[in-house]
Amino acid sequence: MSDDLEQLMMAHPPTADRPLQGLTVLVVEDSRFASEAIRLLSLRSGARIRRADSLRAAHRHLRVYRPSIVIIDMGLPDGSGADLIAELAADRVRVPVLLAMSGDDTTHDRAISAGADGFLAKPVDSLAVFQSSILSVLPPAEGPPAPRAVPQEIIEPDKIAFQDDLSHAAALMRAGVDGPMQDYIAQFLGVLARSAHDNPLEAAATNLAQARAAGRGTGPDWARVEGMVQDRLAQRKVL
Repeated sequence: MSDDLEQLMMAHPPTADRPLQGLTVLVVEDSRFASEAIRLLSLRSGARIRRADSLRAAHRHLRVYRPSIVIIDMGLPDGSGADLIAELAADRVRVPVLLAMSGDDTTHDRAISAGADGFLAKPVDSLAVFQSSILSVLPPAEGPPAPRAVPQEIIEPDKIAFQDDLSHAAALMRAGVDGPMQDYIAQFLGVLARSAHDNPLEAAATNLAQARAAGRGTGPDWARVEGMVQDRLAQRKVL
């Protein structure tokens, strides 16, 4: 344990109810909705949290401070989360907990190969899963006293964060996008919709991704996704 982390843990020791007390989480995630879920889970667990929405922003954070736990989304707007995982895993002074996160389960092996300690499958909304994923790889001396009751809470991020993500996607769509950006938007919206339990939008985003993968024209699928995003943004006034 580093001296700074040891001092922090001594000042704010973990408890059975708040097992991550004294720790700091950095979540590297482009989705506001997913980040809000991690924020709520972290605060409920006693941890402090910061967010970076890209690899570039994550590097800025990491130049200034060293978190106890880093959770990295595998699909980021400026590159792959696996690259940052590999970089942090190879650091001379390694962060205690390094987790990958994705709505695409096929990225699990790549994340672990890059050096991640574990993998969080989106949507991440279970307090028990969140805490156990961290505590299972956290050095025992830094965890809470045993025994510990397993929490049953399921958190629900603010719907405003969902709307913010839709606004971000709509802005990208209006800018006019090439093929790779269509891939990113389809992935972004598909995971967002799954996390928000929006089955129709998830299906539309999946169809767009499949059309791209098969080399088919994406006009109808793109128009359908864009229309659904606009329809959901029109509901902002009721939130």
